Amino acid sequence: MRLTILGGGGFRLPLVYGALLGDRGPGRVTRVVLHDVDRGRLSAIVRVLADQAAGVPDAPEVTATTDLDEALRGADFVFSAIRVGGLAGRAADERVALAEGVLGQETVGAGGIAYGLRTVPVAEEIARRVARLAPRAWVINFTNPAGLVTEAMSRELGDRVIGICDSPVGLGRRAARALGVDPDTAWFDYAGLNHLGWLRGVRVAGRDELPRLLADTGRLDSFEEGRLFGPEWIRALGAIPNEYLHYYYFNRETVRAYRTAERTRGAFLQEQQAAFYAALERPDAPALQTWDRTRAEREATYMAHNREAAGAGERDERDLESGGYEKVALALMRAIAHDRRTTLVLDVRNRGALPALDGDAVVEVPCLVDANGAHPVAVSPLPDHATGLVCAVKAVEREVLEAARGRSRARAVTAFALHPLVDSVTVARRLVDAYTAVHPGLGYLR
Repeated sequence: MRLTILGGGGFRLPLVYGALLGDRGPGRVTRVVLHDVDRGRLSAIVRVLADQAAGVPDAPEVTATTDLDEALRGADFVFSAIRVGGLAGRAADERVALAEGVLGQETVGAGGIAYGLRTVPVAEEIARRVARLAPRAWVINFTNPAGLVTEAMSRELGDRVIGICDSPVGLGRRAARALGVDPDTAWFDYAGLNHLGWLRGVRVAGRDELPRLLADTGRLDSFEEGRLFGPEWIRALGAIPNEYLHYYYFNRETVRAYRTAERTRGAFLQEQQAAFYAALERPDAPALQTWDRTRAEREATYMAHNREAAGAGERDERDLESGGYEKVALALMRAIAHDRRTTLVLDVRNRGALPALDGDAVVEVPCLVDANGAHPVAVSPLPDHATGLVCAVKAVEREVLEAARGRSRARAVTAFALHPLVDSVTVARRLVDAYTAVHPGLGYLR
């Protein structure tokens, strides 16, 4: 089985290859084709993967190319993890938004809109290429903003594009461990949009254990989301929010922490990864060890500004394990390729799972996965406060899609102005002007 990875020079790619190395079953991936527009980054990651594969019998063959069409031909699965504009683009997204006093996070608020406006045209072109060159391939999308980009690609690929995110899986596993429950035995009632969802139940042997968790302050304080939001607010909601909802519920405090920080998250990662790739230009540099050290620092500093705003302290070692997007991707590929039925929280077209949204809206919900793809499970209705937020943000995503498709500055302004974290139409107009000035890829909005 052949897997093509777009964004193959990306820093997190060795996580995916590590999962493939551990898959020894029949019908596994035997060839990995890496595609990236940056040949130097590709070369660095190929070195890391070679170190990972050392001593592993029958490790998947790795090839690399900067030719997109060559990468796509013959693919069974396409994993998309591109970053349009690179980390310099992310840092600029953050800086422009914070200058206007609004959030500039990668996928949330003004920063997420700017990133989406840059990424959607590229993602749609990739979808058209896949449809032409690899029409039987399944596309697994991790490119952020994951829900928005998956919806953009679905207009060309239909249900053959599926978005993944490790946040819901990580939240569910941490909640289960806080309850003393094996995460693999639990059903997680989770619903919303990508980076905008709530864990509403942890069912074990037919019993919902979440009320027991919400009632126990000590257990809530034992994991990251509990400390980030605080037991009182979690109990008020009756659910555990995805960590990204901290940007909504504690927006003022988070913006203040971001504005007073020495540097934004994007600027930190830009500097850190530039040092990593520069180090691997030296032939004698230990590739895998250098990557491991860089990754450990990256994980330890994740959402540091939010923890500062919440007074949540440093990340607990037990919280450093993410949901493992590479494990989700591997489980998804296995289920489709070999009809190994499983249940995963994924980003898919709604098909009635959330009644407040239309059938084509991409949502993040539990799905039954088999050889025919991912099928969203009907979930219990969201409470009014969650439904309102989901509908508002989905409306913004739709404006982004139409702005990109119609090359419309007016629709882009509307997207910014309608977002719950942008408090002024005047600010929205200034954001569009500023982003088009710093991002060549947004020249179509001038």
